[in-house]
Amino acid sequence: MKILLTANQTPFIAGGADHHVQGVLKALCHHGYQVELMRLPFHYGEQHIIHQMRYVEQLNVQNPNDVSVDRVISLQFPAYGVAHPEHVVWLMHQHRACYELFDPATASPAQAELKAQVEAFDNRHLRQAKKCFANSARVAERLKHYNQLNAEPLYHPPYQAERFTCADDWGYIFYPSRLEPLKRQALLIEAMHYTRTPVSLLLAGEGSQYESLAALIEQHGLQDRVRLLGYCNENEKQALYAHSLAVAFPAFDEDYGYITLEAMLAAKPVITCTDSGGPTAFVEPGQTGWIVPPEAQALADAMDAAYANRKKAQQWGQEGRIHYQQQHISWNRVVEKLMGAFEGKMAS
Repeated sequence: MKILLTANQTPFIAGGADHHVQGVLKALCHHGYQVELMRLPFHYGEQHIIHQMRYVEQLNVQNPNDVSVDRVISLQFPAYGVAHPEHVVWLMHQHRACYELFDPATASPAQAELKAQVEAFDNRHLRQAKKCFANSARVAERLKHYNQLNAEPLYHPPYQAERFTCADDWGYIFYPSRLEPLKRQALLIEAMHYTRTPVSLLLAGEGSQYESLAALIEQHGLQDRVRLLGYCNENEKQALYAHSLAVAFPAFDEDYGYITLEAMLAAKPVITCTDSGGPTAFVEPGQTGWIVPPEAQALADAMDAAYANRKKAQQWGQEGRIHYQQQHISWNRVVEKLMGAFEGKMAS
């Protein structure tokens, strides 16, 4: 059986989405399917996005070059705009700038026009799919709220899930993520200003906020307790998880949040916020971590609590690992669900 997997490609900007795409490709191939990955270049900007939507709608993916494609699985906007009678969508997220991140008070006429076109595009093409999955309950909630469409949450493991381990904690809170406003590293640095224990904070990742975060650390005199590590490879990241006291993930309205699951695999409790979206589906307050208001003092109190009672933090981390295992998250289940949707068979 020939399966076409459609997704996007943003040159030199990598992240969790790339692991997602490569993960499902590898899993489908492992199950014996003949799979081709078609990644379309994605460029930001209103006119670029409109052009891309129109281009995708004109693609022939049923019989390209007289080669019959049996099934299509689409993962990203606008790649799910391709037409095929046997088409399943596994939605990572929509174009968020036209949905929950859209602010009518500050939007330009071009942005408002793009919002209308994106909504029409999504309503048209997502409704045509044979089945629509979402990569988290939060993504499914947004789709229901904005488009009145139902999607079944379908979770998948983090990259190299089997390699995460737990080791003795070295007294630091770890947060690996792109340094961008929605990830709210600045809020976490502000929280460190209010902590009363010697807890420290390690921030791994690159991004547009590096200079401003470095200035904020200096402003609060936190150079000895907060470090910007920059890029970390997978081995370094896994070691940093293993020796952390707890993992912070205070991002705003996250889609899925690999960080939460990676922390659980490393048996570390998670500190997240009430408006963080995806992570809140996994964290059990008082059992596997903390869910606090997105306020500096509340985050400081959680970090202090982890440091002041490290035995309890260790216990919560172990509970988190058990909770992850109970979710039965696996690539085998993903393939079973995706392929079962084409036959109308919904795996449990």
